[in-house]
Amino acid sequence: MAVWQWVLDTAGVLLLLVLLYGLGLIIRRRALSRHGGTFEVSYRVRSSRAGRGWLLGLGRYSGDRLEWFRIFSLSPRPKRSWARSELSYAGRREVEGAEQISLYPDHVVLVCESDAGPVELAMGPSSLMGFQSWLESGPPGSPRVR
Repeated sequence: MAVWQWVLDTAGVLLLLVLLYGLGLIIRRRALSRHGGTFEVSYRVRSSRAGRGWLLGLGRYSGDRLEWFRIFSLSPRPKRSWARSELSYAGRREVEGAEQISLYPDHVVLVCESDAGPVELAMGPSSLMGFQSWLESGPPGSPRVR
């Protein structure tokens, strides 16, 4: 087989793999949305350097838990999950500096406190209102948002 045929075969296989990956992402997102609405939310995994450490993702409320899924993963399981009773709203701020490149244009950064330490999430204004309502609407007798 000639070298050019081998290169074309390799390029065809790579293109097929990229298309299958994209199709897998579409199917996964539809499956996640089937059990309730999802919304775009970014999670800051590392805060050691200013403006860095953000991962794009999808959020979904599942009872008393907020589940976070990485947007470019094929896993059907959430990467992170927070119980409503573990989170408390500490404040919000505008996106600044290098974060403007990492996050969606209209998102704001939320700072929440949890038992494990501070949690930073970024979401759009309508998702923020839903998140605050979800935090405040815990069942009677549960700890309240501070």
